Amino acid sequence: MPVVSLIPSPSVGVWHLGPVPIRAYALAILVGIIVAWWMGARRYAARGGQADKILDIAIWAVPFGIVGGRLYHVLTDWGDYFGPGGHPWRALAIWEGGLGVWGAVALGAVGVWLGTRQAGLRLAPVADAVAPGVLVAQGIGRLGNWFNQELFGKPTTLPWGLRVDQAHRPAGAAPGTLYQPTFLYEMVWDFLAAGLLMAIDKKCKLGHGRVVALYVALYCAGRGCVEMLRIDPAHHILGLRLNVWTAGLVGIGALVCFIVQSHRRPGRDTELYRPGRAPATPSAPAAASVGSDDWAALRGEGDHAASSTREKADRVDAVGETDRADDAGRPGGAGSGTEAGIRPGRAEDR
Repeated sequence: MPVVSLIPSPSVGVWHLGPVPIRAYALAILVGIIVAWWMGARRYAARGGQADKILDIAIWAVPFGIVGGRLYHVLTDWGDYFGPGGHPWRALAIWEGGLGVWGAVALGAVGVWLGTRQAGLRLAPVADAVAPGVLVAQGIGRLGNWFNQELFGKPTTLPWGLRVDQAHRPAGAAPGTLYQPTFLYEMVWDFLAAGLLMAIDKKCKLGHGRVVALYVALYCAGRGCVEMLRIDPAHHILGLRLNVWTAGLVGIGALVCFIVQSHRRPGRDTELYRPGRAPATPSAPAAASVGSDDWAALRGEGDHAASSTREKADRVDAVGETDRADDAGRPGGAGSGTEAGIRPGRAEDR
């Protein structure tokens, strides 16, 4: 069966705005960060928190995540930068690609922890709120690998093979060879896993770090499978790529954590703030702030008004009695037929 390439690689991965280069890899990461912040803010607000706090925490988490991702990449590919023929300065060239997800998530979590402490928030509710957005951001970030024509998989005859330029193919590859689009596999898995994660969270009311644990377990399951298709240089242990071992061990640990927390602390968190850091309750209505003396004065005025009303009523009744007595002494007074039936009405009219 003839192979049809449905996925061509982009011919350009960087554009220039005057002297400033705009790189697709950086744009993918930036878009991912924005989406993760937006999703995290909405989810945290739905849990009863303040949405703007997520931006405050992101100011800590994003730099830590970028540094952590670069450190992991450099440490696991040490020879490319500090070995024979390496260029140490390129360890800082983050725009060329090279961010390890494991390091980004690990050090980014440290940034989240510092940010929550600064904001007086508990870590678990924030982490559970942002986890699905982080997974979506990871998927969006894989588009940067597509533009850089890197981290693709084994040669394939599948109809959706990836066309890679000659400059980016492995040495000795035959012209026209197509490759597994592993960036696409991982991106699709990340999006699907994020949707599944939010659906489970909505149905089961996950909390106390269980959303994070399930996020890590789901990501590791997909990453381990995708990793076995890749052909880029990597360290191997017992015939398996280092990242396969990492995904397996970390994923199992996350799954155990999820199960343990489900038994120990079911349900969602009820406290969002650290002890003593909850915001002050709003002030009571102005009427509640009236002092006892003021209330006494108000009661006195009310009593005086009520007394005046009673005195007026008593005077009206006295006048009515007088009129009836006068009428009784006149001819045709009380008991004098028709007029006697009309005269009492004058008192009622008053």
